[in-house]
Amino acid sequence: MEQTTRGRVRIEPTAKRVRAFLGGKVVADSGRVLLVWEVPYYPTYYFPRQDVAAEPTPNGRTRHSPSRGEAVLYDVRGVADAALAYPDSPIEELRDRVRFEWEAMDSWFEEDEEVYVHARDPYTRVDVLPSSRHVRVEVDGVTVADSRSPRILFETGLPPRYYLPKTDVRMDLLAPTDTVTRCPYKGQAEYWSVNGRPDLVWSYRTPLEESRRIAGLVSFYNEKVDIYVDDVLQERPKSKFA
Repeated sequence: MEQTTRGRVRIEPTAKRVRAFLGGKVVADSGRVLLVWEVPYYPTYYFPRQDVAAEPTPNGRTRHSPSRGEAVLYDVRGVADAALAYPDSPIEELRDRVRFEWEAMDSWFEEDEEVYVHARDPYTRVDVLPSSRHVRVEVDGVTVADSRSPRILFETGLPPRYYLPKTDVRMDLLAPTDTVTRCPYKGQAEYWSVNGRPDLVWSYRTPLEESRRIAGLVSFYNEKVDIYVDDVLQERPKSKFA
């Protein structure tokens, strides 16, 4: 892949076929998508205009970006501000491209696999490794999990997460919550509270293929509980979940 950088914007082509759907119909379908890092954390899809099936309707509104220029906003099939384009962008690669707002679409696919939350970053890696390390979790001084068969998930840019069998967790101390989150690399998670502290614990019942080894296992926020690994208390990491 040839990567270019324009100011704070990184641009890279992808060979993946990417599709966006709205109202059960294809809005865009392309094997010539650009990945554009508008923010450092993950990319956004930019489609060639000729690969857009639903012709966007200009609505007269604009949005300014210091790096990308003046964006023209479009409505798509009755959804306001669902797409934008930078026809006069100082970044030439973007001028004949259309970007759709993620939440405005009903679903997104890379090839035939649905993608959730945001586009996947090709430089984010997820490794799930079986381990024999002794992991013990305390919440407010009470041991709520004690396992010698964790699976440790290593994800680029995040602290390691210890996924434990439910048989090694005091599930009687956990109360399910209504919280549901989605991750583009792991899938949909359900949550529990502990001792009145909400959403400290989560699990993926049916994770995506690359994270299937954590199916049905339970993990705790390292940032919010005390985790001992081989009897050594781990420092609570500083992250966006702290």
